[in-house]
Amino acid sequence: MTGEPAGERGVLVVGLGLIGASLLAALREGGYRGRLLGCDQDSASVATALDMQLIDAGSTEPQGLLPEASLIVLAVPVMVLPELVARLAPAIAADQVVTDVGSTKAALCEAVTRRLGRMPAWLVPGHPIAGSERSGVTAANAGLYRRHRVILTPVAQTATDAVRRIEQLWRACGAEVECLTVERHDAVLARTSHLPHLLAFSLVDGLARRDERLDIFRYAAGGFRDFTRIAGSDPVMWRDIYLANREAVLAALDEFETGVARLRRAVESGDGDTMLAVLSRASHARHYFDTLLNQKSYQAMEQRNIRYQAVHGGSIQGRIRVPGDKSMSHRAIMLGALAEGVTEVEGFLEGEDSLATLQAFREMGVAIEGPHQGRVIIHGVGLHGLQQPAGALYLGNSGTAMRLFTGLLAGQSFTTTLTGDASLTRRPMDRVAQPLRLMGARVDTAEGGRPPLTIQGGQALQGIDYDMPMASAQVKSCLLLAGMYAEGSTRVREPATTRDHTERMLTGFGYPVRREGNQAIIEGGGRLTAGPIDVPADISSAAFFLVAAAITPGADLVLEHVGINPTRIGVINILQQMGAELELLDQREVGGEPVADIRVRYSSLKGIDIPVDQVPLAIDELPVLFIAAANAEGVTRLREAAELRVKESDRLQAMADGLAVLGVDCTLYEDGIDITGGAYGGGWVDSLGDHRIAMAFTVAALRAGEDILIEDCANVATSFPDFLPLVNRIGMTVTEQTGDA
Repeated sequence: MTGEPAGERGVLVVGLGLIGASLLAALREGGYRGRLLGCDQDSASVATALDMQLIDAGSTEPQGLLPEASLIVLAVPVMVLPELVARLAPAIAADQVVTDVGSTKAALCEAVTRRLGRMPAWLVPGHPIAGSERSGVTAANAGLYRRHRVILTPVAQTATDAVRRIEQLWRACGAEVECLTVERHDAVLARTSHLPHLLAFSLVDGLARRDERLDIFRYAAGGFRDFTRIAGSDPVMWRDIYLANREAVLAALDEFETGVARLRRAVESGDGDTMLAVLSRASHARHYFDTLLNQKSYQAMEQRNIRYQAVHGGSIQGRIRVPGDKSMSHRAIMLGALAEGVTEVEGFLEGEDSLATLQAFREMGVAIEGPHQGRVIIHGVGLHGLQQPAGALYLGNSGTAMRLFTGLLAGQSFTTTLTGDASLTRRPMDRVAQPLRLMGARVDTAEGGRPPLTIQGGQALQGIDYDMPMASAQVKSCLLLAGMYAEGSTRVREPATTRDHTERMLTGFGYPVRREGNQAIIEGGGRLTAGPIDVPADISSAAFFLVAAAITPGADLVLEHVGINPTRIGVINILQQMGAELELLDQREVGGEPVADIRVRYSSLKGIDIPVDQVPLAIDELPVLFIAAANAEGVTRLREAAELRVKESDRLQAMADGLAVLGVDCTLYEDGIDITGGAYGGGWVDSLGDHRIAMAFTVAALRAGEDILIEDCANVATSFPDFLPLVNRIGMTVTEQTGDA
């Protein structure tokens, strides 16, 4: 409970059913000190509410109670609402606010406008998303609204202060309040509430009329009981809802019937691939979105704060394997989905970024099995087999996914919108949108060239010669993926070497990419052929442990099966130049990618001028390399790294600020930083929601004089879901704390 609605002299609830009575019970339990008043056409319900001490006064007519209340809640059936609002309107005083609890809003607003000539400023349409099969005043439940949503749908004429007061009322009952437009509310509720109830009513009605109905209900399993439970709801109330929200319900029924017809055809024809695509998409969507809505994922990053307390000191010993390479996991799913045949992926990174990519392809009709312990099976649909998703594709926090998706979707016949979390929507996308437009693609961005992106389908793409203004593997990959759909050659020249996972993997799928000097060249009109993919351990994830062992006296650590692609080993080259004792053991090639076990032991590090040609090869690992620099003798200098300012955060600024908190001497430049090594302390560091900043300062605690508290660490799950278990396993002490963001 969050306290009473302050400053309100009384609350009048008209309609003492489950919803209205539970609101009164919640206010009573929460210690509301104003008058609680109740009205119902049934005098027995009023008497019961008085006996239960839910209300201080009651009546079968609301007019006599109106002067005692400043908030009026209309908890009556949706078909009655417009007439009741019109009847009360002449008596509503200037300081009074009215809301309702109906599950349809457009019909209410239209009917009220017809009767009154306008929507009154004092009326705040509302809908608590809570309920039960029980009904009547005796079903009152003071906890009914706790941690449930209440949706308000104010219109242009609604007074802002009225909305604030109704928000305060529902929050006093423990509810989470959100605002939607009237149209959006009705469309969403038609699909998530009205349609499931309608299907449950229909199923039970059909089965109950069959001769074998007793056996059907006798032997029904839990799933049947769970689904049909809602068919026990009030039929009159639901009839009124379907009449009031008719158009949205019909649209939802059309979508449902289309989906059922598709499954029927698949069952009838024995089309296992289609069945698997639909069933796996539904199964994983249920888990995926349940994770989001239960604040375990991307929304958690925006709604709550996870902080790390990294205890200073510790030792580093052991042998571990870090998760699979995120860049390769993304690409394996993308190319496997566009290939002809079945692709089996081992070592897939089950982090949230990669899972968002999986879900996006499921929403475009690709059948995908798993992931299960890093194994994914993708039933490819070919370069032109993707289907238009029902809505925007949500890519969470992944800039890699968004930029690569933009390229491969530019060549599709359908239009798609790409969106993501708050962090992703701040990241620049013009760097891929502009060259794609040169190819003939239509890519629309939000203000400042930022997401969401809308890629218009049906465009004829032409190959281009493109000089990248900055080194970026994501831009190069985006254009190569678009180049598969373009007429002629697409040539991408890079000013410095960037990671080449896309080129290697495309070639592995039978679609050759040529290299001529600093150019990557692809011809349009080819095809991808499915094959096995073994994803090596991610060197970006390994980097935190490489630095941890390099700076900790007595450390001896082996990292297994790490990808050592020449375009990714900047972190190894830089650490070796600083004097780190690193050995590459059992070097081998897996699926076209070089891998090795890496042994790292403590040694005294020296400050260096980081070679400019190594910056693109270590762009993601630079934050933790700053921690190595803070533990090196002398000054480490970095230049030509302005790309760090447009990552999940301004990483140059974020690292400089955090290092300053610890007492590390550093000087920030527009494109780099100077860091002077030496002893440092602990303190409170803000990671700004950037997973690499959070993990870098966790490693810093190994040599800190005091503990380091790192704020806003929820995003670590996007790239490294097992980070905390691993750091604690090898000798660190890091705990997770949860608090309000």
